[in-house]
Amino acid sequence: MLASLIGGIFGTKNERELKRMRKIVDKINALEPTISALGDADLSAKTEEFKQRYNKGESLDKLLPEAFAVCREAAKRVMGMRHYDVQLIGGITLHEGKIAEMRTGEGKTLMGTLACYLNAISAQGVHVITVNDYLAQRDAELNRPLFEFLGLSIGIIYSMQDPTEKAEAYRADITYGTNNEFGFDYLRDNMVFSLAEKKQRGLIYAIIDEVDSILIDEARTPLIISGQSDDSSQLYAAINSIPPKLHAQKEEKVADGGHFWIDEKQRSVEMTEIGFETVENELIEMGLLAEGESLYSSTNLNLVHHVTAAIRAHYLYQRNVHYIINDGEVIIVDENTGRTMPGRRWSEGLHQAVEAKEGLEIQPENQTLATTTFQNYFRLYKKLSGMTGTADTEAAEMKEIYGLDVVIIPTHRPMVRLDQNDLIYLNRNGKYNAIIQEIQRVHESGVAPILIGTATIEASEILSDKLKEAGIQHEVLNAKQHEREADIIAQAGAPRAVTIATNMAGRGTDILLGGNWKALLAKIENPTPEDETRLKAEWEQSHEMVLSSGGLHIIGSERHESRRIDNQLRGRAGRQGDPGVSRFYLSLEDDLMRIFAGDRVVGMMRAMGLQEDEAIEHKMVSRSIENAQRKVEARNFDIRKNLLKYDDVNNEQRKIIYSQRDEVLAESTLQDYIEEMQRDVMKGVISNYIPPESIHDQWDIDGLEKALREDLAIDLPINQWLEDDRRLDEESLVERITDEVVQRYRSRREQMGDETAVMLERHFMLNSLDRHWKDHLAAMDYLRQGIHLRGYAQKNPEQEYKKEAYNLFVNMLAIIKSDVVTDLSRVHVPTAEELAEMEAQKQAQAEAMQLNLSHADFDGLLADDQSHFAEVDAQYEPVEEFAAPASRNAPCPCGSGLKYKQCHGKI
Repeated sequence: MLASLIGGIFGTKNERELKRMRKIVDKINALEPTISALGDADLSAKTEEFKQRYNKGESLDKLLPEAFAVCREAAKRVMGMRHYDVQLIGGITLHEGKIAEMRTGEGKTLMGTLACYLNAISAQGVHVITVNDYLAQRDAELNRPLFEFLGLSIGIIYSMQDPTEKAEAYRADITYGTNNEFGFDYLRDNMVFSLAEKKQRGLIYAIIDEVDSILIDEARTPLIISGQSDDSSQLYAAINSIPPKLHAQKEEKVADGGHFWIDEKQRSVEMTEIGFETVENELIEMGLLAEGESLYSSTNLNLVHHVTAAIRAHYLYQRNVHYIINDGEVIIVDENTGRTMPGRRWSEGLHQAVEAKEGLEIQPENQTLATTTFQNYFRLYKKLSGMTGTADTEAAEMKEIYGLDVVIIPTHRPMVRLDQNDLIYLNRNGKYNAIIQEIQRVHESGVAPILIGTATIEASEILSDKLKEAGIQHEVLNAKQHEREADIIAQAGAPRAVTIATNMAGRGTDILLGGNWKALLAKIENPTPEDETRLKAEWEQSHEMVLSSGGLHIIGSERHESRRIDNQLRGRAGRQGDPGVSRFYLSLEDDLMRIFAGDRVVGMMRAMGLQEDEAIEHKMVSRSIENAQRKVEARNFDIRKNLLKYDDVNNEQRKIIYSQRDEVLAESTLQDYIEEMQRDVMKGVISNYIPPESIHDQWDIDGLEKALREDLAIDLPINQWLEDDRRLDEESLVERITDEVVQRYRSRREQMGDETAVMLERHFMLNSLDRHWKDHLAAMDYLRQGIHLRGYAQKNPEQEYKKEAYNLFVNMLAIIKSDVVTDLSRVHVPTAEELAEMEAQKQAQAEAMQLNLSHADFDGLLADDQSHFAEVDAQYEPVEEFAAPASRNAPCPCGSGLKYKQCHGKI
């Protein structure tokens, strides 16, 4: 009430922000005549001037008006485009570390150049993050002439890139790449063994394109670098035969003979008592479970894990909906963008279970080597911003998780698109038939292009078949046609064009009414000016025809679970003040209606006696659908928040480990670290044999001497010390043993030489850190999977997780220290004499090998020349004059000083 009253008097928060930013825009516009008068050389030189002013203490905020004016003028000259005032507002929003919501077609790519240019002045690096490699490459090349004119360098990162090239890309002023590649490079940088191998030079400022897709939709999926684990492919193949013999319970928690319950919202299954008994019998028949043994036994949790994964694969994950098969591989389809995700694999054995279901080669399970989430990775940036066409519905989450405000940027021209009410049909078939009829009606009345949005590949193929039956030409854009994406979308606005797309999120290519004549020109080999003139004239005619037919028509074949995704589809029409129409066609069989809309709506519609070809259009139904979407959005937000709560614990531990790695890599000497570790480890070792605050009779000195000798290769006469000095108490004895261990290591270190010592210390420390961190991640995964069970004991799972995770982490650090100290104590570094002997041995072996090779060469080449062979063989007769000694380790009789096995015994 109070907020609405204040908003009525002073305007909304968004309106106040826009009012403030318009004052800055006025300053930028006031500079335009002065900046426009500059020559090209003077305009380019402004960048160096800005850098000098920044280095002298002038802030980027103060430089903003002039820098934006320079960037706009450069874009006019180099690209033939001038930033609109609304794009300047968007640029200010990005620079201030906020999210700019700008409608599709309003020029987000050009808007982003302003904040990129201003922040690149600091020379700390700007990261521009997109959802796929195509957009990263396209945007970088599109903006390259502008930035290079202004004296800035551009870099592009991508998967499987040459390391030298990638390092160079990160050193550029502005670096383009995908969210996946930036995230994985961060993890890879924290697995290297020298600072020179690191690629990223700091996480200072990032602009995220399609920010809602990356920070919301992708946030639920952790980034994982993994290595192969044990091969369980035979077990997956065997258990794959069980799910077809089971059936789901019809009603949740009601016994009707079903073997498991399905929770479609959570994508999980839970076996019933009958299900457990049936599965146990099947496993016993397979020989995977002993007769009379229970599946509930703690030793059989692995079998439960495999069975659950198999059931989920069969009943929750569908081909051409959640994944496709390509070249014998299961490729995941992103539910939000409709894009395939090559290289990504589901965890917890689900991917292997799907491979078994499809009869494909089952890949080994993976063990996590390094992991983080996009939520935590992007929170590492000192300043973060983003741009998208749809973020306002997720504004609360953006603020709570990332601290990012959303600013809604006004359109350059008024929005005139007509958004019609939803039509709801009894079943899918009725809905699809109505869509075909609507397409025919639109084509009869004009030449308006039509874009049909579907939620799944399966739906797109059903509609495609119906369009073929109706004789309607069309294009299909789904995960299977991923490579043709840009070409299909480029011409989706041509007269009478019909395009089916699984999802329009992040497509990144504007749909121009009348088609894209530049795309057609690019396909002509060696185009002439006449070709350009012709194509442009044809486009202008087509453009007018489409405008007069009402612009692009959007048909949604299903509501997505997120309003934001629906808005992305709608946003394809009505760009830059163009006309357009949008409408969604729904059915009671749609997943959103079936799972979330509620029985009241469904019951009401069935009670009305609707026929298949009849539709209902009612505010109550529309409200119910919106409420269902809000419920799903809230649930997904809770899932992401829950993921973040647990990962925050991991994140703090990750920061400590990665910080220690950086210190180990950066320090020129590690002696202080090693000696501190030795003192900590020795206290722990000694306390096992000399308990704290104990008397002499409780001491196990023989055991301590043995432990030091066997574990640390240190032989100390502790018993002798005690006999020589009866006054030695616990504290002084511990100090003396520790000092002796440290002193002996110092002596060995001097013997090794500082360079060798640092190399060995760094190697053992990094090796131990990485090995135990990998095992710790696996332990944390196991802990997390079962921690919810603590709730049954009236304990808070989150608090229990924090406590257990802390204990695991402390134990891991202690083990790392112990391993490093043990390894350094036991490693043997050759002396100068030993090295000389080894070199002599290698030389003798090389000479012996050369002699053997000479024999082989002559044997192969001159076998027929008996006299010459005899002459060559005679050269080796002296070897046979020496009688072999009793032992091959004895000195060689030839007098070389080498052992017989290393000299003539080798020959």
